Amino acid sequence: MLKLMTSAAALMLSVDAMAADCPAILDSTQRKLNSTEMVNLCESFKGKTLLVVNTASQCGFTSQFSGLEALYQMYKADNFAVVGFPSNDFNQDRGDESRSAKVCYLDYGVTFPMLSRSAVKGTNANPVFKEIIKASGVEPKWNFYKYLITPDGKVVATFPSSVAPQSETLLGMIEQHIR
Repeated sequence: MLKLMTSAAALMLSVDAMAADCPAILDSTQRKLNSTEMVNLCESFKGKTLLVVNTASQCGFTSQFSGLEALYQMYKADNFAVVGFPSNDFNQDRGDESRSAKVCYLDYGVTFPMLSRSAVKGTNANPVFKEIIKASGVEPKWNFYKYLITPDGKVVATFPSSVAPQSETLLGMIEQHIR
């Protein structure tokens, strides 16, 4: 009986320690794009440098999916991930999630994590974006806003839509923060 109680106490401490180590930005579970599969962000991205991007499938910047995928491939071995959040906040992600998924996965060959469509600004914003906006003071003003987040959950840089994924400034910031 004592052994069972000790094991239960150790498990509770382990869960508490994991929760304490999870940055607020990652403290949620999200659904994958056009899927029923759920992703615990803390488990999936803890210890990684992230480039979080709000995306849209019918935007003048949609071609940035190619550059974002190239970044992901270039740095994923260095504890780096791109995470896409499709949003129709700017009326550029029309149709259902299957259309968004087709653009991402089939048209652009995206392999980095894409999460379900959600709001990225305002009171209905996804919890990840609420935390990003709180930490950075920068709400996305259009699609393909990029937020560089360190493994400890700090937003260290924001990049507007006009900054291409292969820009020297963005690449330099990623290289400064990958481990």
